[in-house]
Amino acid sequence: MQVTTALLSDESGSIEIVWFNQAYLSKTLFPGTEVMVSGKVKYDKKHSKIIFQNPDIEIIKPEQIHTARIVPIYHETERISSKWIREKLFPLLPFAEYFPEYLPEEILKKYRLLPYSQAVRNVHFPTSEKTLEEAKKRLSFDELFLLQFAALQRRYMWRKLAQKNQKQMLVDWELTKSFTSSLPWSLTKAQKKAIYEIINDLARPFPMSRLLEGDTGSGKTVVAAAALLHAIKTGFQVCLLAPTEILARQHFKTFSKLLSKFEIKPEILVGAMTDKEKNAVIQKLKTGEIKFIIGTHALLQNSVSFKNLGLAVIDEQHRFGVRQREILKSYGSPHILSLTATPIPRTLALILYGDQDLSVLDEMPEGRQKVLTRIVPEEKRQKAYKWIGNEIKQGRQAFIIFPLIEESPELEIKAAVQEFIRLKEETFPKLKLGLLHGQMPTVEKAEIMNSFSAGEIQILVSTAVVEVGVDVPNATIMMIEGAERFGLAQLHQFRGRVGRSDQKSYCFLFPTLQNPQIFQRLHALEKYNSGFRLAEIDLQLRGPGAVYGTAQSGIPDLKMANLTDSITIKEARETAEMIIEKTRN
Repeated sequence: MQVTTALLSDESGSIEIVWFNQAYLSKTLFPGTEVMVSGKVKYDKKHSKIIFQNPDIEIIKPEQIHTARIVPIYHETERISSKWIREKLFPLLPFAEYFPEYLPEEILKKYRLLPYSQAVRNVHFPTSEKTLEEAKKRLSFDELFLLQFAALQRRYMWRKLAQKNQKQMLVDWELTKSFTSSLPWSLTKAQKKAIYEIINDLARPFPMSRLLEGDTGSGKTVVAAAALLHAIKTGFQVCLLAPTEILARQHFKTFSKLLSKFEIKPEILVGAMTDKEKNAVIQKLKTGEIKFIIGTHALLQNSVSFKNLGLAVIDEQHRFGVRQREILKSYGSPHILSLTATPIPRTLALILYGDQDLSVLDEMPEGRQKVLTRIVPEEKRQKAYKWIGNEIKQGRQAFIIFPLIEESPELEIKAAVQEFIRLKEETFPKLKLGLLHGQMPTVEKAEIMNSFSAGEIQILVSTAVVEVGVDVPNATIMMIEGAERFGLAQLHQFRGRVGRSDQKSYCFLFPTLQNPQIFQRLHALEKYNSGFRLAEIDLQLRGPGAVYGTAQSGIPDLKMANLTDSITIKEARETAEMIIEKTRN
């Protein structure tokens, strides 16, 4: 190892500098050379003195690049350092003055934004902390604005193209009142508002693109039913797209019951059906004989077509790719209503789903039970098992969720298949247990769910396949193994499978790992029953990429913007809407 030393002196004293493997410095630094040095000092115990070890050093110039200023740090590789990038970039800064400004002057003044050229210059080599923050603010605004402008432009172009094939539906509020009166419960204010927004959208001369966002149990299905009924009675076909066959069959039962008084019976199209059964359904869709179809990805086959599709509802829309949603839009430009039970803060939803209008169900129907949630330490496992067994003997049912199907040699985590055997033979030998996971044949999954719904299975051992759409009111216990393996939103979805009756319900979290960050997240689930509140906490703790999978949503990797910056998101949205409106006029 080569060692280079120098003595740095000024009017206050001297200090020794030591560099390792930087012999070239001896050829550039000479006695009397004026320099700037930046780095950390270290106490040399061996020689009992303070030294500078491997500092950055720069000969004094009219303007410093590497020292005596706010110095930019870039992503480095084995061959390319921040110092190398700074030296190549700094001479190019004057050319930033030629970057054209594309935002209107009124926007710059309204939101106090730096001109684009100044922002580019100051984000690299700012003259002060203030100018650095101003530059970051402007470039953050740009990223968020361009995202939303592109989304709103897509919405505008889709509406414009779809005007040739209008699916405008006359408003019939009497029909809506008749539907809500047929329900054995009262709607919440949020549900009434959402229905009003959706039916008004259906009456417009361009297709609706709306996201209905609501917590587990907030009543999204009833709102969707009101919209579907309206479209059918206006003379159009409707479809509902679900991500799994379990959820599709659950919807089939629910909507059959909700719309039975209006003589509407849905049909179903799923992968488990025989080719003969599928072809019969597809033919009836083409002729218009089927007015309401519920299905999975089977609805997106090339052979599927509609005579007059007026409304498509997509449940758990984040589980479908952009291409799959575009296929639905191609079926004659129908109105699109997307549903999600994953609570998303409104400002973030504007980014993730910027081409859709937003309706939010932010209150729960009367009588909805709050689920008591507790973290259970390993030493209390047997006590918890005994308590669960006693509850089931009283007539209740339970879910036990595992993060894996099969055990993994790399992960010390309990898995569904192996634990099902142990639970059945050792823990609950006198109870009826069922196993459910995504790799089982579709017919077998349907049989298991039907048995659990009918009360024939008392404990359902499952993976995340029951995260959404499973409605078994008699199930009052949710036990989650390896709870730290799931995000707060997903844990909240699991918890939403219980508490669906007037019976007291419980959620038990069994973490495998023990660390403060894990317990901070899980304690939030103990404290809050609101999915929206939990979404905000998860967003702060893990960031939007982990929570909502922004890498899969088509949103590019943002360099400056923060998806939790609600103020800038709102300002950028307002600007995009204003410019789109001016373009239209």
